[in-house]
Amino acid sequence: VQLQASGGGLVQPGGSLRLSCVASGIIFRLNDMGWYRQAPGKQRELVAGITRRDGTNYSDSVKGRFTISRDNAQNTVYLQMNSLKPEDTAVYFCKAQSVASSRAYWGRGTQVTVSS
Repeated sequence: VQLQASGGGLVQPGGSLRLSCVASGIIFRLNDMGWYRQAPGKQRELVAGITRRDGTNYSDSVKGRFTISRDNAQNTVYLQMNSLKPEDTAVYFCKAQSVASSRAYWGRGTQVTVSS
């Protein structure tokens, strides 16, 4: 199983980034997917999740600014991040969770830095 995240980088406050996470080795459409982040000295936290039936949820801190989506044909989950703030700076990770087995898989993170 491999989850390959990409799309991170350095952006100014107010800017946008789009993260992608391509999954292999799993039946993607049978997994709930999520984006998490971890800032230095802080615990990893859920940013956004999307179920296999396209139900979504967001943390209060990103609601209205971030949008999670998935493309089952491409085995990919996306996180569109708009109106970025310095407090969004973190390493962002994607997670796949099998609905059938509840087994979870994590990808390597991608760094997002919001700074002027």
